[in-house]
Amino acid sequence: MTAQLNPRGDVAVLIPAAGAGVRLGPGGPKALRLLAGEPLLVHAVRRVAAASSVGLIVIAAPPAEVDAVRELLAAIAPVTVVAGGAERQHSVAAALAVVPAEIDIVLVHDAARALTPATLVDEVAAAVRGGLPAVIPALPVVDTVKEVGPDEVVLGTVDRSALRGVQTPQGFRHAVLAAAHSAGLDSHTDDAGMVEKAGVLVTCVPGSELAMKITRPLDLIVAEALLRLV
Repeated sequence: MTAQLNPRGDVAVLIPAAGAGVRLGPGGPKALRLLAGEPLLVHAVRRVAAASSVGLIVIAAPPAEVDAVRELLAAIAPVTVVAGGAERQHSVAAALAVVPAEIDIVLVHDAARALTPATLVDEVAAAVRGGLPAVIPALPVVDTVKEVGPDEVVLGTVDRSALRGVQTPQGFRHAVLAAAHSAGLDSHTDDAGMVEKAGVLVTCVPGSELAMKITRPLDLIVAEALLRLV
């Protein structure tokens, strides 16, 4: 497959969008659920495409929806669409496989973080371009966090000053991300976890409140309210 490159940018953004989104309730694939009348994926791609550093966007779509996703996004931005896998990790690997070797910076982004601003995409890319092998946007944890044991008995209170809530896009040197996937590491909820396990230094940069993850029905209501403000 020939990837569609935009000569203005030096960054590839991979968006795994094949998940079912069970916690969001009954319906089609999560990335195709509607937010203010448009699929989450459309919102996400529109914002990623607005980032000046982005030269390639690769979507890993549900296998049965590849053509439909390609048609859906045709008017939004130049994208390359591949068939995703049963697990997020498989979808990222499928998208990564079509990224040309000459693209040295690869970001992995969640379609469910549909309101992530283009500025955050550029900031993560800039941190990798500046020499860091792996970069994640993150926000301080504001809730009190308890460690619990059997029967939900509290064992202690965790010091939240050292905790961060991690967002996407997560940025990597191409070779770093490719090596982590090639190593066949156990499944992780994010790619930073894979490269951490491979012994690579991962650095946080400030995240954005707009990069919230739409996971539950209530999140859709919050996101719709935010759309009216941005």
